[in-house]
Amino acid sequence: MNSFEINKIITAVLVTILVVFGIGKISDVIFDKDDKNIVAYEVEAPEGLATLATSETSIDISALLALGDAAHGEKVFKKCKACHSIKQGGGNKIGPKLWNVMFRPVGAITEYKYSKALSSYGKEWNWEEMNGFLIKPSSWIKGNKMGFAGLKSEKDRASVILYLNQKSENPKPLP
Repeated sequence: MNSFEINKIITAVLVTILVVFGIGKISDVIFDKDDKNIVAYEVEAPEGLATLATSETSIDISALLALGDAAHGEKVFKKCKACHSIKQGGGNKIGPKLWNVMFRPVGAITEYKYSKALSSYGKEWNWEEMNGFLIKPSSWIKGNKMGFAGLKSEKDRASVILYLNQKSENPKPLP
């Protein structure tokens, strides 16, 4: 192989490297990349769904809970187990432990780092708060970091609330 062939190979490699890095730099300029350390994409809901969580504030909680069943709630709660522990003495995962969560102040687990929105919320997880939160967490408490889409089914929400109430040292009587 003569030196002309080697020069062609080296030139081809260098041009390829320049093109790859050049495309990266040009795309950064075109698409204005903002590094805000956001780990998820925000999904915009269609109009009408944004008011879903706030429109449910006047729901009859007794009627809602009558739809639920704790055994069904245990099945639905499997969606939550990836991020939350429900066992007595269980630890925090991606989300806080949920043992004894009903009627506990929001953001009360000291060994879990809550978002500022949950830390400063100032309410407790009563029947209505839990129902509203489970409809769509991001709409109920704006700025919380929970990425769960929510439970649209009233039966599913009521069942999970009953299941969470049951997973406590002293479950509260139903309203």
